[in-house]
Amino acid sequence: MPYDPTSQSNVDELKTNHIHLDLTVDFSTKTLTGSAELELEAIVDNVSKVVLDTSYIDIRSVSSNGKALQFDLATRHEKYGSALTIEFGTTLSKGSKTKVTVGYATTQDCTACQWLEPSQTVGKKHPYLFTQCQAIHARSLLPCQDSPSIKLTYSANITTPLRAVMSAVPVGESKHAAGDKTTFKFEQKQRIPSYLIAIAVGNLEGREIGPRSTVWTEPEVLEAAAWEFVDTENFIRTGEALLTPYDWGRYDLLVLPASFPYGGMENPCLTFVTPSLLAGDRSLVDVVAHEIAHSWMGNLVTTENWEHFWLNEGFTVFVERKIVGRMKGKEHSEFSAILGHKSLQESVDLYGQDHPFTALRPCLRGEDPDDSFSRVPYEKGFNLLYYLEKHLGGPEVFEPYLRAHVQEFAGRSINTDDWKAFLYSFMEKNFGQEKVDLLNKVDWEAWLAGTGMPPVDNKFDDTLAKACTCLCKKWDDSRHTSPVTGFTASDIEDFSSNQKVVFLEKVSELNPLPHGHLDTMDQLYDLTNARNSEIRLRWHLLCLKADYEKIYPEVVSFASSMGRMKMCRPLLRSLYKAKNGADLARQTFINHRTFFHPIAATMIAKDLGLTK
Repeated sequence: MPYDPTSQSNVDELKTNHIHLDLTVDFSTKTLTGSAELELEAIVDNVSKVVLDTSYIDIRSVSSNGKALQFDLATRHEKYGSALTIEFGTTLSKGSKTKVTVGYATTQDCTACQWLEPSQTVGKKHPYLFTQCQAIHARSLLPCQDSPSIKLTYSANITTPLRAVMSAVPVGESKHAAGDKTTFKFEQKQRIPSYLIAIAVGNLEGREIGPRSTVWTEPEVLEAAAWEFVDTENFIRTGEALLTPYDWGRYDLLVLPASFPYGGMENPCLTFVTPSLLAGDRSLVDVVAHEIAHSWMGNLVTTENWEHFWLNEGFTVFVERKIVGRMKGKEHSEFSAILGHKSLQESVDLYGQDHPFTALRPCLRGEDPDDSFSRVPYEKGFNLLYYLEKHLGGPEVFEPYLRAHVQEFAGRSINTDDWKAFLYSFMEKNFGQEKVDLLNKVDWEAWLAGTGMPPVDNKFDDTLAKACTCLCKKWDDSRHTSPVTGFTASDIEDFSSNQKVVFLEKVSELNPLPHGHLDTMDQLYDLTNARNSEIRLRWHLLCLKADYEKIYPEVVSFASSMGRMKMCRPLLRSLYKAKNGADLARQTFINHRTFFHPIAATMIAKDLGLTK
């Protein structure tokens, strides 16, 4: 029976099979108005009502086949919203179905939607809307069973003055005779959880970049985006060779404005990505490999609830690095794992070694899952799978298992116990008792329930890291020399972008270098002007740790123009802790709060002590 501590819906009594949305976009009031029709099926006997998740939604009517139904909107729960209870007026037996139509409008407090003024877009002429529903924000976009344990198909008619795109396949559009509006029609025939429902509306143009891929973005960015993501089809084909045929038809990309709070969001048929990936050298497109990997891990095989989020993200990082390894060579995927291990350590340090959110399978009863999101499910999950692959005999044993995992659980939502039971049965059936004995030697309790860093310290190929380590040591050894000598711009000339990131991370692990050394490093390596956002981020963090006040204006500019939480949150946190930086960090956030997506704004406010 489904269980989800972060949903108020009666997921143990009913499931949603299909949702049809009929919505009109109003940029003047910043609302979506219309209806959601839900096709419901009882999964037990004697069901007389459905409880739907809502959050900051204006409920206007509830009906079934044209007949009004009684409903009650409960007092708001601080974290989970307002439960909408709808009485059927009859009792459903197991397997029987009914339809419920809810007339509603979103409100200004909708946490899924970000409405951008023209001035916040690249083109500066048209407004823009985009949604981000993961983890529990779909309930502010539509009344639904907002739990990943419920997987459904959906269709939508979106009426808007600008082009609309969705996490679904477009099936037509009709221009209205009166006015400037068009109704765009969509269908998603694969079953997905509610958090993957997504809409974007704006001055969008598309360009084909592959046989099943179009990149969408504002026209001003289209050329750069099409060039950056030209390898998309190769990523998909590599994933198919590793796992199973790609199941979603289209794989399009939408490059969003800079306020998008994530690197990417794996919305099916239309991955949302941050413009921070447009480095001009294709050095950051591994994020696309990650989002493509989600087509199997997360979208096809889905976590039952957010306590098992590692089943989405740990598996996805593992597959992403498999794809990168096959396309670029194993040393590159191993180098990515070294980078990931550092980010995991940073997340553990931020929470504290004993914090329950550093467990792979945390308890989220009474918790907002956004508060638990960090690199832990991604990198600790990856480290478990990496360890299991080596422990069980390598890729020739583990890659057939990965494919079987997708085949076994495709279209379903699972928990860690389901995963573990199938791992055991697959190994026993295909490789015998020897592998079962190896699995029995795994310290499952330490891996799944233990807090802090993983119980096993995996060793990764450090071929590409050695040059970074050597250069870092050379700078460290020079700290008592003034003026600093012996360095040239050619030191990092042959470094990849990731090697530059690792070099800066290793320097940031040292006691801060003298400010004169940072001056020289910047003059030689031109780090302040780096176009690559990952390099800029590490340089800024290194300087903030050293209280290098010369960088503060650059930090303010970067953090207030980049809404990706991976970047703006650590920048503002570090500025807040730096000498003479606390007031500047808070004022920067307050001055630019409307730039950030509601999810990011809430988290930053907590980071800076502006809310509980």
